Amino acid sequence: MAHHQTVVADEQFEFRSETRNKLFMLLGAGVLLFVAGIFFAMRSGNANEGHGEGGHHAAVETSKLVASTDQEPQVGDNKEVIEDHGEAAGHEGGHDGGKAWLKRIKSSLWMNNVFFTGLGIIGLFFVAIQYAAQAGWSTGLLRIPLAMGNWIPIAGVLMLVLYFAFGHDIFHWTHLDLYDAKSADFDKLINKKAPFFFWPGSPGAFPIFFLFRMVLFFGMWYWFYKMIRNNMLAEDLDPSTIYWFKNRTISAWFLIFFAISSSVCAWDWVMSIDTHWFSTMFGWYMFASWWVCGLAMITLIAAHLKSAGFLKVVNSNHLHDLGKFIFAFSIFWTYIWFGQFLLIYYANIPEETVYFIERMTTSPYSWIFYASLILNFVLPFLLFMTRDAKRQISTLKLVCPIVIVGQWLNFFNMVTPGVMQLNGGIGLLEIGLGLVFMAVFLIVVLTGLAKVPLIGKNHPMLQESLHHHI
Repeated sequence: MAHHQTVVADEQFEFRSETRNKLFMLLGAGVLLFVAGIFFAMRSGNANEGHGEGGHHAAVETSKLVASTDQEPQVGDNKEVIEDHGEAAGHEGGHDGGKAWLKRIKSSLWMNNVFFTGLGIIGLFFVAIQYAAQAGWSTGLLRIPLAMGNWIPIAGVLMLVLYFAFGHDIFHWTHLDLYDAKSADFDKLINKKAPFFFWPGSPGAFPIFFLFRMVLFFGMWYWFYKMIRNNMLAEDLDPSTIYWFKNRTISAWFLIFFAISSSVCAWDWVMSIDTHWFSTMFGWYMFASWWVCGLAMITLIAAHLKSAGFLKVVNSNHLHDLGKFIFAFSIFWTYIWFGQFLLIYYANIPEETVYFIERMTTSPYSWIFYASLILNFVLPFLLFMTRDAKRQISTLKLVCPIVIVGQWLNFFNMVTPGVMQLNGGIGLLEIGLGLVFMAVFLIVVLTGLAKVPLIGKNHPMLQESLHHHI
């Protein structure tokens, strides 16, 4: 065992040039696809112009079919709701000359940043959970999610920049005329929600409260991340348990803060895009999406490190636990998804059903809607059902990318219909931008991982991890 611990003490991840080159090739491929996507989108011009309106009328007709007879008076409102829901497209036309390709870039940038913000914050969440639960099995894996936390400040800066660059085009509620009672565009419902965005300022002005929350969340997440990281690194030099106890306390406070902030940021950054629609389950839903995707990313990096000869303390028992997490939480994600869907389907209130009708029955999004369920539930469920499957690196390397791509599609369908109406869709532009984000994210994470020892040699529960068996 002394020899084993010497191996542990000396282990350092090396960000090898071939790995770095592969990621730069991925980045280059993403940039090429992105540029090609813009080129083709610009050439096609406004071929889809007017398609959105027709699509909304189609959605209205569909909603008339699903609404029951005694709700018929509401269906008229439903038409109004759906048309209001699409008003952002009309406003958008005035802001960028109706350039659909420009709108697609803005929508994709916002969606990718929200998606990858989740991967960064879930890295920290995973570490905090292990400390708060006094878990020992994961000791040899903790530096991977810790490295993912390096993305948090980058995501925060990018989120602020993107909001100031084109938040007016992403969020319908930012338009001043919606709050002017004398305006033809006055919106009674959105006006009631104004304090949530603009307090203590006046409705339609600078969204003080909204931006305060954004800065507070990223600031606190990063502060918690730095505290936990500094304690983990200090522990490498000091074999006492003082830093472990400090991290356990900090993690408990972080989890309380995260419980609130993860829900509120889901309302702010995603749900408020569809300003007329809301779901009381949306905070849980976005957390479940982030969580299972973050677990898949942690597991994927661990599997590749193991294949490359690193993580000597990690064995098939640890991989089995990670596989069980993904298996369990892909089912949990589906449970939350179905809970939200069933409540809205059963209540059949037009203001709520419009959200799913738009995504289920319209051509740009319907295939993504069903593909998301297959990739996020059906395939992980079938592929991870047996005990052996969760212990095989090859199976982990197959299922984890499926879950990550599935959740990327899920986030695409959360964000894009509200911004693009029926002019959205996945093409070279969206795929290219997704690859650019993925490549930069992995470069940041692996660079961070190479700067610290791969294993916390003085972690008080290292022995438990070395003897972990299931």
